[in-house]
Amino acid sequence: MIAIAHAPPPHASRRADRLADLAVSALLDEAELTPKPGLVDRRGSGAHADLDLPTMRRSAHALRGAFAEMARAARGSRPADALRTTLGAIGREGEAAMLAATGGANAHRGAIWALGLLVAGAAIEGARGGPAAIAARAAELARCRDRLAPVPETNGARACARYGVRGARGEAASGFPHVVSCGHPALLRARARGAAEDDARLEALLAVMSTLDDTCLLHRGGPRALHVAQRGAAAALRAGGPGTAAGRAALLALDAELLALNVSPGGSADLLAAVLFLDGVGAELAPPRR
Repeated sequence: MIAIAHAPPPHASRRADRLADLAVSALLDEAELTPKPGLVDRRGSGAHADLDLPTMRRSAHALRGAFAEMARAARGSRPADALRTTLGAIGREGEAAMLAATGGANAHRGAIWALGLLVAGAAIEGARGGPAAIAARAAELARCRDRLAPVPETNGARACARYGVRGARGEAASGFPHVVSCGHPALLRARARGAAEDDARLEALLAVMSTLDDTCLLHRGGPRALHVAQRGAAAALRAGGPGTAAGRAALLALDAELLALNVSPGGSADLLAAVLFLDGVGAELAPPRR
């Protein structure tokens, strides 16, 4: 693992552990959320032949150490190339742990990127930063250079090059707008209306899906799959959201369409996990209002 020059004080180590716990909880909560269109959930594997819910759980737990190490590395630092390089190395070790836990299946590669940056951003901000401030710090880190990073050859990178979309790197470098300005506000609005928590989380997912150029969809199904997902998510929201009969029917219809195309909005799922992480940080670690 990446060596840390000085042992952090106990309170800092506890905070790093807590941030890691919140990141893992966000991944678990996203995986368990049901019904999600085209995604692994409690009903089954969705459009993923190599994934199921137990695999997603193992992957999430395998990443706890990497998230905690990222938080410790970032504490007391500022966004810079050196820190970005350290975080990248930790993230790649986390990816290896994920692949070992899943038997080689890519359960959370995109989430390691998004949540890793946000965990580091939260560690830099300390208790003074809300979701927007944490996302802004994460964006600064995303714009820094990882001098040890290999040339990206992921499916997402290929989709970005082919279709001219920003992808996960562009989302992060822009401050996670689909998290801070779309998914999280949708979650809070649904709660304010009295929606059940699972329905509020599904509404946040649909809000992200309705506008995100999801590279997972583009890679597996091209523009048609992206259009089906964005149109269907928007229709479910217009129908009243997952907490209404019409909205739930529209959500399930979208699920059937995505399964027929054998595609999954994995990028949107990663950003939902980011929404849930920032929501958890705001609820548990922000200073109390006076």
